Amino acid sequence: MSAMDKMKNKAQELGGQGKEAVGKATDDRDLQAEGEKDQAAGNLKQAGEKVKDTFK
Repeated sequence: MSAMDKMKNKAQELGGQGKEAVGKATDDRDLQAEGEKDQAAGNLKQAGEKVKDTFK
C-alpha cells in the first residue's frame, strides 16, 4: 500500500467520523449515516490494501 493510499483512506475515515459527530450534534440523521458510510468505506479500503500488502 502506498503512503498516499494510506493517507487517503485514513482521511476518508476521519472525515466520516467528523460527519457522524456533526450529524449527531445537529440531529441530522442523513449526515450521521453518511459519516458512518464514509468510515466503513475507509476501513474497508484499508483492509483491502493490507491484504494486498500481505501477498506481495
